Amino acid sequence: MAKNNKNENGTAKKGFFATLGSWFSRMFFGASKELADEEKFAVENIESPSKMAVKAFFRRKLAVCALVVLVGLFLFVFIGPAFIPMDVNYTDANLANLPPDYSMLDVPSELEGNIRSIGGFADFTVGVSNDNTLYIWGNTYDALSNVEYSDFPEEIKEGEVLFASAGLDHIIAITTEGKIVGWGKNYQCQFGYKQNEADPYIQMPEEFITGTIDPVKVEQLICGYQCTALVYDGKLYVWGNPSGMLNMEDLSEYEFSANVKKAAVSNYYAIALMEDGSVTTGGQTFTFNRQSAYSSMAEGNKVLNLQAHIKTKKVVDITATKNCFALLCDDGEVLVQGANQFGEYDVPALEGEKFVSIVGGTNHFVGVTDQNKAYAWGHNDGNQANVNGEAANTVFVGSKQTYLVNENDELVDAVGFKGYLMGTDKSGRDIFKRIIYGGRMTMTVGAVAVVVSTIIAIIIGCLSGYFGGWVDMLLMRITEIFASIPFLPFAMMLSYVIQKNPIDETMRIVIIMIILGLLSWTGLARMIRAQILAEREKEFVLAAQSMGVKEKRIAFKHILPNVVSVILVSVTLDFAGCMLTESSLSYLGFGVQQPQPTWGNMLNGANNSIVIQNYWWQWVFPAIFLAVATISINIIGDTLRDVLDPKSSQEK
Repeated sequence: MAKNNKNENGTAKKGFFATLGSWFSRMFFGASKELADEEKFAVENIESPSKMAVKAFFRRKLAVCALVVLVGLFLFVFIGPAFIPMDVNYTDANLANLPPDYSMLDVPSELEGNIRSIGGFADFTVGVSNDNTLYIWGNTYDALSNVEYSDFPEEIKEGEVLFASAGLDHIIAITTEGKIVGWGKNYQCQFGYKQNEADPYIQMPEEFITGTIDPVKVEQLICGYQCTALVYDGKLYVWGNPSGMLNMEDLSEYEFSANVKKAAVSNYYAIALMEDGSVTTGGQTFTFNRQSAYSSMAEGNKVLNLQAHIKTKKVVDITATKNCFALLCDDGEVLVQGANQFGEYDVPALEGEKFVSIVGGTNHFVGVTDQNKAYAWGHNDGNQANVNGEAANTVFVGSKQTYLVNENDELVDAVGFKGYLMGTDKSGRDIFKRIIYGGRMTMTVGAVAVVVSTIIAIIIGCLSGYFGGWVDMLLMRITEIFASIPFLPFAMMLSYVIQKNPIDETMRIVIIMIILGLLSWTGLARMIRAQILAEREKEFVLAAQSMGVKEKRIAFKHILPNVVSVILVSVTLDFAGCMLTESSLSYLGFGVQQPQPTWGNMLNGANNSIVIQNYWWQWVFPAIFLAVATISINIIGDTLRDVLDPKSSQEK
């Protein structure tokens, strides 16, 4: 029997690929305005209004693009957190206000095979090669002060630098001629000399400023939080901001100003390792015997009196992170004193080997064993602690980077943080991650507010439109009362009241969502009422009434589905409106509060002229995401209104 290739109305059937090609053509190239008569009749016979509306929607290229963008944003903000974790409370002042940059791990190729030293405290790193050449990489430009750290002073010449170290906002180098050179920022005596004699900063010895030193006697040069420490000829010299070394404000009074082997500097304190293996903190402001410490060997991993404990041992190495100190004893025991915020106490357990040296980055430690293997622990947000037994003779660190070097001074591997795709804010938080989590919060608040307002509007609109009379009069007067409330000021007042009460963050966010829903239903309720008034006069309503169908069922089961297209369009547009309202409240400081991110409060954090002029990335990226989301939703809503409206001239 011959296969029938025609529809019941006599038109030819289209194959699968022909149909797919037709849809593709309609989506991207438009559809012909003129159809053959049989095609017109075929559409009327086999397609429902909903199918026709769907096809009409997908013929709009702009609407399809907006839908794709919106779906992509939803996936980005709701699935992204599963793959990109974020600690909401994490801050790092050392990495604040960084621009988008991905070069923080890019060691210059000229340095990779000839490394003498590498070091960094913040967002840029310096290295010195064995042929006395200085290199710098990372974020080398400060937008606020217009300082370019890669612009070396004229004293810094190729082949004439022996030592160099990078602090928070300055660099110190020692040339082959013994000249101490500083550049970057010097407003707190970072270079070693005061700009004003009345400044309360620590200055390096006058002979260092006016003369030179013997490079052979330089044992260590390190920079920290706006301060510098130099171990020279067995003596320790520190200069710069006293806040970066609270316990060493007047070094001349300390007995350890001689026989010093090494120093370590955290954000606020400094310690010194003496030639005899003892460790001192240099003053009464900060002493070990007032604080407990973690031990990698002690029972229970706790040493109650660190000062007494290290008197029985010889310390061979010291280092520091931003808020922790680590001491390495000659038997391989590691003592960590300070804040255990990111696993600084989780020293790897070794079998058959022991640590012989340790170094510290911003929040992570790395140790090298007697078998030339490296192990890292601590904060690993940038994979800087992904070192577990790799071969290395020497290890250098940046703020969030780990560099493994072999016995030939060659770079074996560089692991850690490459940079920030969208920069950081004033607290050093990753804007890209906060946009993901903030978008989820903004969209969730908008969606819940729309659901609440839609439910109220449907109930009020249906009851008012269907029953009329005194019910309509009462409900519409209530609607007018809510509509007369100035929305934004009232929402701000309610949010302020919430903030002043002891309510946890989650409950406060839920209340904000409900408030937005309770104050934004009036327009939709009036629209539904008007549609119900027209629908209730039709014959199908009279038929249902004559059959004894309950009034509630007639209103919500028979009439309401006929106005669902109006509701759908309004809900789509209201979703964008609620997102903007939440962002407005957060922008004004009355919505979701920091550190919980939303696109609105991220913009609020950039609400000053300094940020707008110098740190453009802090407001451009949140604004772009918010604008794209709301514009896409509005385009989809407008298109739905056109394709669902039978009187639309565009779809006749």
